Amino acid sequence: MNQFQNLIHDCLIDTRHVEHAGVLVAKTASIAAATTRFNMSPQHAQMFADAFKHLMSTREHGFYFLERLYTCVRADKNSIYSKCEGHGLLLVKTTLYIIVATYNDNMHPSVCVEAVEKLAQYLRAKGK
Repeated sequence: MNQFQNLIHDCLIDTRHVEHAGVLVAKTASIAAATTRFNMSPQHAQMFADAFKHLMSTREHGFYFLERLYTCVRADKNSIYSKCEGHGLLLVKTTLYIIVATYNDNMHPSVCVEAVEKLAQYLRAKGK
């Protein structure tokens, strides 16, 4: 496991309120790490990176990801939160990375948000 794999599991998955997670390199939209069964394609990674460049469009149209249309509930320069029925998709940007996380209807969205934002804060403090 690389450093990001460890961070994803220790900080996110172990909360039991994050279903899947990944870390993207913001500039290239390449996948640096992801949980085992997280089906994030390079096209999805690019869509997530572009979402921060086109916030108005992101707010209006949301995301089609893993056969669901996620409606945007919050979008700013650092965080994008979206949901579809009981499922959620979070994107949080740091200087170099974008953290992507999902939760399902058996999980508490607020715990997922808190865990992802804390990991992003940690990376920002490290200059990453």
